[in-house]
Amino acid sequence: MPASDPKPSAPARIAQAIRNDIEAGRLRDGQRLPSTRELAKEWQASPRTITEAMEILAKEGYVESQDRSGRIVTTPTAVTFALSSPLRPLRPRIVYVGGFPGSGKSEFARTLARATNWAILDKDTIARPLIEPALEDLGHSVNDRESDTYFDRLRPREYEALEGVINDNIAVGTSVIATAPYIKEFTSRAWLDQVTARGETYDADCTFVWVRCSIDTMLMYLKRRGAGRDNGKLADWDAYSAGLDMDFRPEVEHVVIDNDPDSPPLRTQAQQLIESFRRDSGQ
Repeated sequence: MPASDPKPSAPARIAQAIRNDIEAGRLRDGQRLPSTRELAKEWQASPRTITEAMEILAKEGYVESQDRSGRIVTTPTAVTFALSSPLRPLRPRIVYVGGFPGSGKSEFARTLARATNWAILDKDTIARPLIEPALEDLGHSVNDRESDTYFDRLRPREYEALEGVINDNIAVGTSVIATAPYIKEFTSRAWLDQVTARGETYDADCTFVWVRCSIDTMLMYLKRRGAGRDNGKLADWDAYSAGLDMDFRPEVEHVVIDNDPDSPPLRTQAQQLIESFRRDSGQ
């Protein structure tokens, strides 16, 4: 978004985040949403802001009001996902989805997985139960993601574990969507060449995706999820955000996904990516 453009309103940002949760399957079709007061507390916003966000979602067809049940999720993607057949390319595909913390990479990966029925592999889900006890054993906080100990001794193991699960899936012909920050990896030609070559040994294609958003959207995501590993970032947000290269892109052919309120819905961008896969495989 050009610097001269007005910033999206608070209702638009909240509506976008809830829309992403719906498209990613975190909020299910027919699920009752919390009350306006509860949402206002969750989003640290006024009831009026929440009401306006709900009006945006209702207009888009994601939410409807019912007399006794309150607001209900009525995602327009429900029928699409239910009727779509699994995408089974002739060659399995590995989709590497990276982005800064709070960029929405997990939401995009989940949205893509719902549309393709491919396996979704999240680094944190796979590695956190092992990494956090290891940090404690080494005398560090379970939320430490900044120390040399984490970067030198534990982070490499996280990515090795993720690659191992990727390989197990593609070895049996199952396409996967792997999500992690991948910041160091996407700048390493050696790593990029290595995983591409490894994919070839399994007769698999690789796609690299970078999910981007504005600093304001990122801050909203991190505040809302309230993860302990984000405490250091939020405690000195100005210094942390100033150190981010917002023009960062992978050192290889890639797809950029925009995740801001004025961007196309993640579902739309996922479908565009899927269509490119179909063209590549001749389906």
